[in-house]
Amino acid sequence: MCDYSLHAIASRPAEVGETIVSTNFRGTSTRGFASAADPTIAVCLLPGTELAFADNVRYDNRWIWTRTINSRVGKFGKIDPHIPDRHHDAIEFPDGKYVLVTQLVEGQRATVLQLPVTLPTGEREHKPQIISDGRPTTPRLPIG
Repeated sequence: MCDYSLHAIASRPAEVGETIVSTNFRGTSTRGFASAADPTIAVCLLPGTELAFADNVRYDNRWIWTRTINSRVGKFGKIDPHIPDRHHDAIEFPDGKYVLVTQLVEGQRATVLQLPVTLPTGEREHKPQIISDGRPTTPRLPIG
């Protein structure tokens, strides 16, 4: 839920409708999201969480100059999870580009639009259902 380098920081899961802010956490060199109401607690996102930023998203590569993505919406995800000891938390934008959360310029506000659908383990199986005309059908799960 939170990048590996934030495991020592107090954290909680994101809530739909809340405003989160990109921030540097004291004692780390990692940026992440915190609640606008309490900047000391990391707000962790599940892959698939949809965000709406207040402005076009700005990021850097720890250099002097920042870059801007001409988008205000994105979906949280993980990149290269098979590679240990590196940052994986990223935002995917509609054009297919990814930006690591740790590269987001500090102070950007975003609203949590939607959390991903999570089903209990027993409900994840695709079991045919009988509908009124007697034909079996396989339930469709949302994409994302």
